[in-house]
Amino acid sequence: MTNEQYYTFIQPYSDAKEILHARLNVLEHNLYNKSAAHPIHNIQERIKKKESIENKLLRKEKEPTMMNAKDYLQDIAGLRVICYFTEDIYSLVDTLKFQSDLIVIRERDYIRHPKPNGYRSYHIIVGVPVYCLDGMEYFPVEIQFRTLSMDFWASMEHRILYKTTREDKEQIAEELKKYADTLVIIEKQFAKYTGES
Repeated sequence: MTNEQYYTFIQPYSDAKEILHARLNVLEHNLYNKSAAHPIHNIQERIKKKESIENKLLRKEKEPTMMNAKDYLQDIAGLRVICYFTEDIYSLVDTLKFQSDLIVIRERDYIRHPKPNGYRSYHIIVGVPVYCLDGMEYFPVEIQFRTLSMDFWASMEHRILYKTTREDKEQIAEELKKYADTLVIIEKQFAKYTGES
């Protein structure tokens, strides 16, 4: 895949990401009245880089072509929505699912069913309609919903375990799992103060 092909290829994915980002902003403004606390702390976004797409296809034992990227990758466009509480996450997910022009492709609830290492998040991939002169096509966008504490833990775990070479990885992983459990307790305590639990 040349650089020129890559930039042409990702354009509709970028459009789909922007459409979904705007929709989440509109939902936040319209779903909650002015006296209520808004559920979204911030939204981060990304488009997979050319090298990332090619490497992921090679790991899947596929030739790194645009056609294979379209057929085998559903996380080219991504949003990370950081909320305050888990109830905010489930409320936003349910509202998105009610929107008739979005297609739920896949979802994984790592909040109710955390990964063994302590990772918690709600992942959902939705097909977003992108209109152009010759018609409409759905493009997948992966959304990761996390609370502030989930995002803090995941960011630190990634930095500590994956961005460094260390010999005590197993011991650190055990400690990080304990911290994940502690953050769940802290988050529930904060939710009590706001009536979110």
